[in-house]
Amino acid sequence: MRTVGLGALVLAGPATAEVTAVTPTSFVIEQSVTVAAAPPQLWEKLRAPQKWWDPEHSYSGDSANLYLDAQAAGCFCERTPKDKGSVEHARVVYVAPGRMIRLVGALGPLQAEAVTGTLTWRVDPVDATTSKLSLSYVVGGHMRQGGEVMAPLVDKVLLNQLTRLKAAAEAGMAPAK
Repeated sequence: MRTVGLGALVLAGPATAEVTAVTPTSFVIEQSVTVAAAPPQLWEKLRAPQKWWDPEHSYSGDSANLYLDAQAAGCFCERTPKDKGSVEHARVVYVAPGRMIRLVGALGPLQAEAVTGTLTWRVDPVDATTSKLSLSYVVGGHMRQGGEVMAPLVDKVLLNQLTRLKAAAEAGMAPAK
């Protein structure tokens, strides 16, 4: 497996993003950022992708159509009102409430490929008002354009989502009751 470090090219600052491994049939992306929000608030925001997901990376063009049922067998899905359809972006396979959620799915253009992707979001406390938010996305299978082409594109999109989630969490949200 060849290792490629693209994180420094994508973002200078507190977030780290990196394609940590890539082959013609697989890639691994790891990203993290420090968030000025308590872990419970960050967790609640993470569970509400309609409040932070970039609408340019949705099928409907409107983040309000996204939802996440954060329980095993739950769905990170999207309604597509114009055609009265829907899209499953990923299926939830593991939840440790307040700490970690793992989904299995081929995001975006990977959905049309013969791949499996495992996306893990993790919230770790730094202190009472600060969290570390990490994600990893492990993808393997047949990609017609190859992992070398797809990995940097997916890395850029996921870094954008991570940055948007950080901004949304830091903008404030009342603690869950």
